[in-house]
Amino acid sequence: MNGKLIPLVMFGLLAGVAAAAATPVHWQALPTTAPAPADNPTTPAKVQLGKMLFFDPRLSSTGTVSCFSCHNVMEGGDDHRPVSIGVEAQRGGRNAPTVWNAAFLSVQFWDGRAATLEDQAKGPPANPIEMGMKNLRMVIERIRRIPGYAPYFHRAFGPGDVITMDNTAKAIAAYERTLITPGSAYDRYVQGDHSALTPQQVRGMNDFAAVGCAGCHQGANFSGPPLPVGTGFFVKFPIYTDNPYVKKYDLMADLGRYEVTHRDADKHMWRVPGLRNLVYTAPYLHNGSVKSLPEAVRVMAATQLNRTLSPAQVRDIVAFLTSLTGPFPVQTMPRLPPTPGNLLSR
Repeated sequence: MNGKLIPLVMFGLLAGVAAAAATPVHWQALPTTAPAPADNPTTPAKVQLGKMLFFDPRLSSTGTVSCFSCHNVMEGGDDHRPVSIGVEAQRGGRNAPTVWNAAFLSVQFWDGRAATLEDQAKGPPANPIEMGMKNLRMVIERIRRIPGYAPYFHRAFGPGDVITMDNTAKAIAAYERTLITPGSAYDRYVQGDHSALTPQQVRGMNDFAAVGCAGCHQGANFSGPPLPVGTGFFVKFPIYTDNPYVKKYDLMADLGRYEVTHRDADKHMWRVPGLRNLVYTAPYLHNGSVKSLPEAVRVMAATQLNRTLSPAQVRDIVAFLTSLTGPFPVQTMPRLPPTPGNLLSR
């Protein structure tokens, strides 16, 4: 099963607030390049092809939905809807995570059902709600019927029969590994520029550690510790249910990772999301139910740490979180190969 589980007890997170607050914090800047697997090194030709495929709605049954439809890289890498809209105006069940810095996540999707970006890229095209193709074989047949794609596949993967779903996923993943945002004010601060953060942001950084947020949101991407590929860092959410937020935001309705594994231990377990560029990714949580960042901070403090933060603490932590917004690499729309006249007719 993709997305192996790291028990939280290893990190002292099940021992309650005191243990979480006492967790040592190793502040880390985001690397300037994303790690790539040995069987899919990042190359300019793959990135170019992957970008084209990422933006191409012809990978969907109706020719109307692309990866870009739910992951707008011209802004925050998501779609700002509580849940995404796929083919035939169908609504998905969860909020679209941002694609920015997804290369640093322990596993992909909220429930960790994909171990890598390559695995993740194979999910939406054949999902009946998202892109609606009957199966992945039909996706490749569609791509092969666009003659203009062949030179790009050969440039990226060499001669022969290289227009395959595996190579399609590799190309998309290679492009996504360029979607990273190092160089935030926080990054500059931990690299030695102590003028990069305001006094309020420094207070928020200290509060973030002191109240226990860093127990789960650690590492350079604030999405968990470095782990072997495909080993997911999962946390139960909500942990504490005796608060008004659980009912208000319907936090118990979705069983999380359980929907993948059907193991009782995985009920309400979720892959820890990163915290970078949060000012661009509202609404928040897996169901997109929380509209503002201050409210998200209050919800997480109550449900994960059993804490009620003061208004000043909320303001300071939000100020710190805004410092995690980094400069976005410039994105341009790709020119796609022309469409044969009968492409969508069968």
